[in-house]
Amino acid sequence: MILCDIGNTTVDWFIDGKASKQSVDNFDPHLYTDKVCYINVNTKLSSLLGSLDHWYDISQLVDRDKYYPTMGIDRVMVCEAISDGVIVDAGSAITVDVMCNGHYEGGFISLGLRSAQEAYRQLSPALAESFNFEVDLTIMAKNTPDAITIGFLAPLIDKINSLGKPIYVTGGDSCLFSSLLPDVIMDDHLVFKGMQKLIEKGQLC
Repeated sequence: MILCDIGNTTVDWFIDGKASKQSVDNFDPHLYTDKVCYINVNTKLSSLLGSLDHWYDISQLVDRDKYYPTMGIDRVMVCEAISDGVIVDAGSAITVDVMCNGHYEGGFISLGLRSAQEAYRQLSPALAESFNFEVDLTIMAKNTPDAITIGFLAPLIDKINSLGKPIYVTGGDSCLFSSLLPDVIMDDHLVFKGMQKLIEKGQLC
């Protein structure tokens, strides 16, 4: 089974249990003759993909009544992967979503780590510092790197911990983010696991 997650800048593949990535600039769906099950947020490619008989858009299998209408399909997929828990997707943005017995309970969106650091830089050159991921988030800071780290991350971490469920972390910054949370389950393939569950349920591919 070939799974494909198409974004605006990158295309993520999951083929025979192995994940890979390529630039969307080098992406040519005509090169693949086997069945491909995909999700897509790149509107420029929607018409092309829809015209290919062996490419199957599995977003049509989602029960959209479970989620709010504007919720991104990647975010929906990681929720579909988990029946009960808090899912933290630490990418360009940090999304936090809660699943309870297969039902979506809601979530929130924060700036991603790089975007947050850039926002501090835009406020003042004096705040152009990198986050310190070894800082104790429970104390008051006595230097600028610790101050911006605690100011941004402490409320976020406290909120996630307060949800009282198993925490799953995925996304490009999952390693950095998981160091701040105790007993997390890291899984870089949650999007694909959600896709697989829908495929099995809908028997599409």
